[in-house]
Amino acid sequence: MAAYSPAKPPAKPVLSPVTVAIGVALLVGIGLFVYVERASRRPPAPPPPLTGAAKAYVRNLKLSDVNMTAHESYMKQSVVEITGNIQNTGDRVVQQVELYCIFYDSAGLLVLRERVPIVNKKMGGLAPGETKPFRLAFDTIPESWNQTPPQYVIAGIEFA
Repeated sequence: MAAYSPAKPPAKPVLSPVTVAIGVALLVGIGLFVYVERASRRPPAPPPPLTGAAKAYVRNLKLSDVNMTAHESYMKQSVVEITGNIQNTGDRVVQQVELYCIFYDSAGLLVLRERVPIVNKKMGGLAPGETKPFRLAFDTIPESWNQTPPQYVIAGIEFA
């Protein structure tokens, strides 16, 4: 009688370090893609409201010589341009001023409300008694707009 010898189990395939690295990189890439995709769908945080000090200072910021013109861009798109001046009649240096431009339709319903900076740190801010020009361009105003100048509301003030 022949001696019994157990059959050898089949050898397990061995994963090479390169295969493992590719698998890990693939999993990390998929996870990163899912994270970025979800983050891009979240609406941006609303800008902070005016602080108490900023609300009190609004009366010291005067808009003047505000004009509105419209022209067609080289891409055959209508562009509305608003120009004017802002003056600081108060006693504080203002680093940033943001303005809401609110456009309405012929029934008086809001069609666009856009928050835009008219003074910023790059311009050097706005010192007490100083007047600076501003220029705003809008190319996304809906066609239902009533073609009248928008309402201007100071939306944000940042002090130096």
